[in-house]
Amino acid sequence: MDQRTGRRTFIAAATTLTLFPRLAVAAQRSEALAPKAMPLMPRPVDGDGPGFKSLFDGHTLAGWRGDPRYWRVEDNCIVGEVTPDTLLRSNTFLIWEGGKPEDFELKAEYRINPEGNSGVNYRSTVVKDEITPTNRFAMSGLQFDIDGRNLFTAMVYEERGRGFIARRGQFARTTSPPSQIISSIGEPGPLKAAIKAEWNEAHIIAKGPAIYHLLNGQLMAAAMDESADPRRKGEIGMQAHVSPPMKVEFRNIRLKLL
Repeated sequence: MDQRTGRRTFIAAATTLTLFPRLAVAAQRSEALAPKAMPLMPRPVDGDGPGFKSLFDGHTLAGWRGDPRYWRVEDNCIVGEVTPDTLLRSNTFLIWEGGKPEDFELKAEYRINPEGNSGVNYRSTVVKDEITPTNRFAMSGLQFDIDGRNLFTAMVYEERGRGFIARRGQFARTTSPPSQIISSIGEPGPLKAAIKAEWNEAHIIAKGPAIYHLLNGQLMAAAMDESADPRRKGEIGMQAHVSPPMKVEFRNIRLKLL
């Protein structure tokens, strides 16, 4: 290599080293100025979404067991009715025979008369009824409460257990009674206004210790079940409660395993 060729090579290399940082900075600036795609935003669920299956055929009580004095099918609905001739001394249930779900979503539409008291039990077990030994459909377990006066509707309750876990408007943690209120979901008055006079949709989400009760799309009560011996799976049942004569109806019952 002669002296002139070496000099030209040196100058080219030096120029490249000088320009490279500038090019890198320019590229960074270009990236910074380029519009970035927005992250996907949460969006409302369109219908139930995939994975739900119906638990009621709309015509018969196939797949369910309960006392026929209190349960029947009428106008494509499951009807639970207590009459003056069939007054209860203890609560009785119509129990789904399809399994003992652990983590799931359950939705059901219901209608209840003003005097009525009912609920949807889940993660529950059949127990012996000491008050009415002939009642083969007594249950113990978690419950989405329903009552005609809407004093307790949508709260997290445990039948034949810890009782009140989370009232409407409460987010609670339960290790042993009483539950500890962690936070407020909303004021009970406005939440009660979301309850309709006719048909309502109860929506239960149970995933591990987390329990959510929604009504007509509104979160009503929530709890973290952290008791020493929590029941994480069990049967589903619809309740006919000790009360004056009453009537409750259920339809469009569907389940999704998580």
